[in-house]
Amino acid sequence: MSKITGTVKIPEIEIKEEVVLDPSKTAVLVIDMQNDFVKPNGKLYVPTAQETIPAIRKLLEKARSANVPIIYTQDWHFKNDPEFRIWGEHCVANTWGAEIIDELKPAPDDIVIRKRRYDAFFGTDLDYVLRHIVHADTLVIVGTVANICVLHTAGSAALNWYNVVVPIDGISALNEFDYYAALRQITFLYKGVLTRVDGVKFK
Repeated sequence: MSKITGTVKIPEIEIKEEVVLDPSKTAVLVIDMQNDFVKPNGKLYVPTAQETIPAIRKLLEKARSANVPIIYTQDWHFKNDPEFRIWGEHCVANTWGAEIIDELKPAPDDIVIRKRRYDAFFGTDLDYVLRHIVHADTLVIVGTVANICVLHTAGSAALNWYNVVVPIDGISALNEFDYYAALRQITFLYKGVLTRVDGVKFK
């Protein structure tokens, strides 16, 4: 069996210093910040996910101060889910691993969307909630995993003509290659905007 190895040059990726958003048309989407992904004893631990917690918490504080709706996604699988053939068993419904981490627990008015696949729009009420409940046309997306659930959700959002903003200090991946590949795809394929949490302004 042969393997591909080598050094890849990262294309230039623009990171905006500041992104000013209308709070009445924006929602924050927190992707899969669950025990199985974030905690070292989780079944699909992402080593850099814990480092994003302070940035995500700061974003949520900004959003709540500006009355910006916050939506969490929660990977939520039945026993024997076919996805386990790819990743092994994880985020099984009603287990510790499937719970959102204590550091980022949803507030009573936040919305939680349970999903079966990478894409938070697939087979869920997310599009309905965005269009008819919170009336958002712009999404600020943070969470994990950058090149999997974050990227697939950002892609679906963009293809449904939502504006996509991703703070790069609020997402995590299994390795650097996957992280930078996600940033490239978000900007190049989907015309999403990258910034940092400190650059997100609700006005």
